[in-house]
Amino acid sequence: MNHKLTSSIIALLVVPPLLWAGNAVVGRMVNDLLPPATLNFFRWLIAFCILLPAGFRIYRRGSLFWRNWHRYAVLGLLGVGMYNTLQYLALRSSTPINVTLVAASMPVWMLLIGRLFFSAPISRSAVMGVLVSISGVLLVLSRGDLTHLMGLRLVLGDLLMLVAAIAWSLYSWLLMHGNDGDLRDHWATFLLAQVSFGVLWSGMFALAEWTLTTPVIHWNFALAAALVFVAVGPALIAFRCWGAGVRQVGPNVAAFFSNLTPLFAALLSALFLGDTPQLFHAAAFVLIVTGIFLSSRRN
Repeated sequence: MNHKLTSSIIALLVVPPLLWAGNAVVGRMVNDLLPPATLNFFRWLIAFCILLPAGFRIYRRGSLFWRNWHRYAVLGLLGVGMYNTLQYLALRSSTPINVTLVAASMPVWMLLIGRLFFSAPISRSAVMGVLVSISGVLLVLSRGDLTHLMGLRLVLGDLLMLVAAIAWSLYSWLLMHGNDGDLRDHWATFLLAQVSFGVLWSGMFALAEWTLTTPVIHWNFALAAALVFVAVGPALIAFRCWGAGVRQVGPNVAAFFSNLTPLFAALLSALFLGDTPQLFHAAAFVLIVTGIFLSSRRN
């Protein structure tokens, strides 16, 4: 693993937050056109169809895909099924800026999960960074008034996004561990192994959505274009770049770049949704980035 941030690694890790910010904005734009779990299912079904011609050999008898099916089932649940479904659900009651700012707590969970489950050390400066980052997240959750935290009634979307951030953090660490052998030789085969199960998980969530509620889909050109974008950009391209970046520098360093997502989301929301960022968004962003900067320092 290379800890040095070269220009190519930086480019790899800047692309995902830009596309994820676009995913949050587009998800908010089409949330009245189809239900969130169904959106996630269609997204990954399209991605699966795109990946299949390039990676179908993983289904051959004796492939590591079958020997390690439980690993890819977990990766598909955390990275494809849970994270994206929870994000689209969060966008029903929260804004793209808030959702991506809450997701910016991800490096905190990266550190904690790394320590608890993968024996990754945490320095004293990292502890300081965690405290500063959490204060930034609390600033978002309190909508800028920290004195109201005791009586705060959290927006459901904010809580869902916290769960999603924890799921993605565990997913990122699991990417670093496991015997994937020749599946890693080509990015499409490794991603298809995850998406194969992820489509099943997201399909189950969509089935539950249609069973428990009465959703309606309003098909039009805008919805079709949105589905293509979220399948190709935030799904295939972002997952490809994130996986490659994590393998190069590790989850903790890569997690720093996820904090660019709120900045991109604020800019895209102002451009497409007319959402004006508030002062507490900027303050929270500064706190989170400062916290992660402290966390990345070594004693």
